[in-house]
Amino acid sequence: MAQHFLLTAAARTLSLKAVFRMGEDKAYQTFCAIRWADTDGTPVCPRCGCVESYSISTRRRFKCVGCHHQFSVTSGTIFASRKLSFTDLLAAIAIFVNGAKGISALQMSRDLDVQYKTAFVLSHKLREAMAIEAPGILTGTVEVDGAYFGGYVKPANHKANRLDRRLIANQSGKRQSVIIMRERKGRSLTYVAKREADGIAAVNAFVADGSVINADEASHWDVLHGRYAAQRINHSECYSDGIACTNMAESFFSRLRRAEIGTHHSIAGPYLAAYAREMAWREDYRRVSNGGQFGMLVAGATASGVSRQWKGYWQRAS
Repeated sequence: MAQHFLLTAAARTLSLKAVFRMGEDKAYQTFCAIRWADTDGTPVCPRCGCVESYSISTRRRFKCVGCHHQFSVTSGTIFASRKLSFTDLLAAIAIFVNGAKGISALQMSRDLDVQYKTAFVLSHKLREAMAIEAPGILTGTVEVDGAYFGGYVKPANHKANRLDRRLIANQSGKRQSVIIMRERKGRSLTYVAKREADGIAAVNAFVADGSVINADEASHWDVLHGRYAAQRINHSECYSDGIACTNMAESFFSRLRRAEIGTHHSIAGPYLAAYAREMAWREDYRRVSNGGQFGMLVAGATASGVSRQWKGYWQRAS
């Protein structure tokens, strides 16, 4: 029997020990090399694009020769206005990618010796950087499915006081559906809606015409037959009939559910879409080594703009 990829040496190309041994100067040079990879680490002004600048070595900043704008290696990225050291930022990314089913903000705060709020915001900034990798249009054979998360209603202590939680009147109204659209041997897109049937609009928007759709027996997917070559699988009879299946979509939900139950314990509400995108990214690159994932996430973080959702999150007026 073949060994699972995560158990092989090929999956371990980066260790947290190596990141901490790197030191602050090497960590800074690593950021520069990844941020300005096209110019071999030479600073590029984020305002005018000029490649000539003066180095203010005492502050690790640069001054553009063209427009005289001062900038740093983290200017215009999700790490703008950072307070953590470069070593801690790289260590946070290494810890984040090493969690096969995610990493909780509480654990990251303990590993880095920072406040929980710092780890929480940093984790969501990294999830935002993961979204940059999201594909535009899916083609080929695409599996579509949905599952519900959040809105848990705790049953009463005594049996006589327990309500039928299947009835809408006894539900919290906070339950949301995550719809996954996943290419066979390709990329994944997630969509969060109130009902699973609302995912039909997302399928029409993000799946190219002529694609082959694989879906389960839910009746709301019937309309897809009018636009796509749809193949259906009845899960009450089998999970795969040799032609149609949604096993790749179910694999995504398995990872997301394990992250919900075993790592975060609650991923509902306004953050559900971010957690869903994170698990889609982890599923898409599950056969990439942790060092490869580390490089991809650092590159995505430095290529993304300043986070408007998370910048100054805890200082925002309520």
